Amino acid sequence: MTQRPLGAQISHMLKDRGVDVIFGIPGVHNQEMYRGIEKAGITHVLARHEQGAGFMADGYARATGKPGVAYVITGPGLCNIMTPMGQAYSDSVPMLVISSCLDETAARHGQLHQMIDQNAAAAAVCDWSRTTANADAAYQLVDRAFLEFETKRPRPKHLSLPIKALEGPGGSFPALASVPPVGAVDTVSSGTCADLLKNAQKPFMIVGGGARKPARRLADLVRRMGVASMSTYAGRGVIPATDPLHFGSFLARPDSGRIIAEADVVFAIGTELSEVDLWRDELADDVPLIRIDIDPEMLCDAQNNVMIVQSDAAAWVAAVDDALAGVTINSDWSADQVQQTKTKWRSEIDMDRPGILPVADALKEALPVDAMIYSDMTQFAYAAKEVYPMDRPGHWHHPYGFGTLGYALPAAIGGKIGCRDQPVIAIMGDYGFQYTVQELAVAVELELTLPIIIWDNGKLGEIEDSMVRAQIAPNAVVQRNPDFCKLAEAYSAASAAPQSLPDLKSAITTALATKGPTIIHVKSDIAGVAN
Repeated sequence: MTQRPLGAQISHMLKDRGVDVIFGIPGVHNQEMYRGIEKAGITHVLARHEQGAGFMADGYARATGKPGVAYVITGPGLCNIMTPMGQAYSDSVPMLVISSCLDETAARHGQLHQMIDQNAAAAAVCDWSRTTANADAAYQLVDRAFLEFETKRPRPKHLSLPIKALEGPGGSFPALASVPPVGAVDTVSSGTCADLLKNAQKPFMIVGGGARKPARRLADLVRRMGVASMSTYAGRGVIPATDPLHFGSFLARPDSGRIIAEADVVFAIGTELSEVDLWRDELADDVPLIRIDIDPEMLCDAQNNVMIVQSDAAAWVAAVDDALAGVTINSDWSADQVQQTKTKWRSEIDMDRPGILPVADALKEALPVDAMIYSDMTQFAYAAKEVYPMDRPGHWHHPYGFGTLGYALPAAIGGKIGCRDQPVIAIMGDYGFQYTVQELAVAVELELTLPIIIWDNGKLGEIEDSMVRAQIAPNAVVQRNPDFCKLAEAYSAASAAPQSLPDLKSAITTALATKGPTIIHVKSDIAGVAN
């Protein structure tokens, strides 16, 4: 063990820390990192581009809850994975990127893959970026990353190792230490929150992606206390769509603030309440807002916070639920009001984006209840993620914050590798698909059962609509597409081109039973409505 080179030893350490899969692309600079992968018992997935490797690591992490790990080379390899790192940063996804780097750059120039400052470049899109030639320091940084994934807001980290250090002796890595539990919520804060819930006439809760872990207990607490709720897109399924007082994921509807303003106390748990959550500056006028978040930065924003609690969501839910044991409240919220409001908002979306919601309904009917969905930046997803009912959290993944095109296909590949036999589906637009189309080869190579829906309106529809609203003559928004079914054939993938909603449901069912990926080419007028 002590005689392995550092490059090999890193893989053995990662296996010891629970890593089973690494995504990446080998090169002459990072080849020493590949010396130990097979002996360590880790599966390596060969992406076709480092951007694909990063999105696969992201998708794997979202599906499994385990950190996604990627190996890349110096310079361009790192630059190519920086977009996925930025996506993982904005969406709180645990990802560890390990790259090689040049041994010396201060006095030498013109070297292969040389950058002005590789470490600083990566630092712009991740939680931290560190370079070390010291084996013990490298081991310490790996363990720091995994510890922070468990105890802080999970975000990507980058470790850069010089080529000579990777080739040199690694020595022994430390034994796996136990992860300390996340700190408990103080009794004063939990008691105050419990009293506010118990005494409120119209309590309201907004749940984000950070509330996924305690979802079941939180849903029981909300139901027992008569709390009306709404979720961010990332928080869908934390409160099941069947809860009679759950307003769904309509937080970005322009008049959702009016509903929230009816509350006498509002709890926001595990959410940034960011621009991409609200699409307005303020949550609602004059509501007493209680913020619960593990990240102190989120507790000091411009929202009207009257109380802040820095806590892991699970710890806060447990403390408040314990304080309210046996208490049941009938609030002044009406299930009829909730249903009428949701129906109104769904109608608005159907008017704004005609022809999409019937397709989303057909998708829901065709997919198994435990299917995991990965979507891209496309109009179909923009509409569907507001109305698609979720009965469990963490089953619809989208590039929310950074908003990167090309996310869905490689992320779904990573998710399928992590989910194994669980159904996984990818949804993307005709334009975004072509950002990472090459990763289709990975799905074919690994024989992954993966339906891939391409929503084809022949243009950048969202940008065209935005230009029209801004009174700009639409420019550069129409592209010539390939024959997607023939493209699938060229990659040795299956394909379908459904012409009706029943055909679409049949194509999805067939694709879920097919060994290997299936391209399902869906024209945007499939529901009989021009989009």
